[in-house]
Amino acid sequence: MSLFDAAPVDEQGRPLAERMRPERLEDFVGQEHILGPGKPLRAQIESDRLTSIILWGPPGVGKTTLAKLVAHHTKAQFIPFSAVLSGMKEIKAVMADAERNRRLGYRTVLFIDEIHRFNKAQQDAFLPYVERGDVILIGATTENPSFEVISALLSRSKVYALRPLTVEETVTLLGRALPRVGLTAAGDLLEQIAIYAGGDARAAYNLLEIAAAASTGGVLDRQAVEDAMQRRTLLYDKGGEEHYNLISALHKSVRSSDPDAALYWLARMLEAGEDRMYLVRRLVRMAIEDIGLADPRAVEQAIACMQTVHFLGVPEGDQALAQVAIYLAVAPKSDAAYQALNNARALVQERPPEPVPLQLRNAPTRAMKEWGYGQGYEHAHRLEDAITQMECFPEALAGTRFYEPTRRGTEARIAERLAEIRRRRGGAASGEGEAPPQEHPHSG
Repeated sequence: MSLFDAAPVDEQGRPLAERMRPERLEDFVGQEHILGPGKPLRAQIESDRLTSIILWGPPGVGKTTLAKLVAHHTKAQFIPFSAVLSGMKEIKAVMADAERNRRLGYRTVLFIDEIHRFNKAQQDAFLPYVERGDVILIGATTENPSFEVISALLSRSKVYALRPLTVEETVTLLGRALPRVGLTAAGDLLEQIAIYAGGDARAAYNLLEIAAAASTGGVLDRQAVEDAMQRRTLLYDKGGEEHYNLISALHKSVRSSDPDAALYWLARMLEAGEDRMYLVRRLVRMAIEDIGLADPRAVEQAIACMQTVHFLGVPEGDQALAQVAIYLAVAPKSDAAYQALNNARALVQERPPEPVPLQLRNAPTRAMKEWGYGQGYEHAHRLEDAITQMECFPEALAGTRFYEPTRRGTEARIAERLAEIRRRRGGAASGEGEAPPQEHPHSG
């Protein structure tokens, strides 16, 4: 029994999503960017001139349906294969059949559902057969193939990214399904289901089927739809790409000083059940990396948020997360301190370690004092302005600058103070005037 050859059952016994699968390419809804007239994948399917492809997209956007359409159009032997149910033994058996078919002059199209579930060794087993042309591989995955499919297979395949269905496309599909459930429905109710489904046709069909079972009088009942919806489950995998996409969107919204967008991405992660302490850690990082000394209180606010979230828990602590996200978004921005440390580290990595200047060394013994340890040290607190002329860099690095403050927020005052300090310390290297700074090549 193959993935596509279901046992004969009563039509009403099959899920609505399965009954609604189109059998003609013309009836496929969505993915116009790859299946519209003249687009490459459509041309390949219609002409039966397929090459190995990877179909990448979220659930319910048509990956398996496209594979079924290929099965109906191709003259090659079509073998569906599930990564969930199959192992190396099944792989070797299928590959042996494919090699035999090639020698007899027949093509084999191998569809692998959830290809990301195969480990590297299992994916490697397909490689020589794909290279020789024994099989044309069609893989379907919800995970980013750059991370989940070995590079050798990727280089021999064309990756097609499938998009979530639009609300209009989902409404079109639901409209087609109404006769199957024997109902009519108001357009705004179908739109409500489409919005809830979030671009997932299977979720939309399932919700319609559940609501239809509770509707009477031949009309889709609004209360039945609302009862079927209950709480929405958002597409989210704490270990997958969408997790990192959302936290990246939150971070970049804060960095871009957009509090409304920051709240949207934060709400998405909260509703999906993200670990609150993970969110706090990321907010602390934003305070340090993107705001820094432009508003030194930002990190204080973030740490206070950490304590509040830990103390109050869910859901009360969520308001603290929102408050800090807004604070960080509207705060003045500077990554000068962040870049300064990067610049210092880069210099340390690319140059040999310089000896600590004698004036900066402690001299706890008489011998050390005789060797010159501590000679020339100036104690800042014994000076009226607490600004010394002493050079604190090794001689070879004298005048090097890593930190260049911005003119934003508190850092503007820091910039003024630093300019005054540097002006008054200017004679440290040359004895008079201001020593020309040695700008580090990684600064900027």
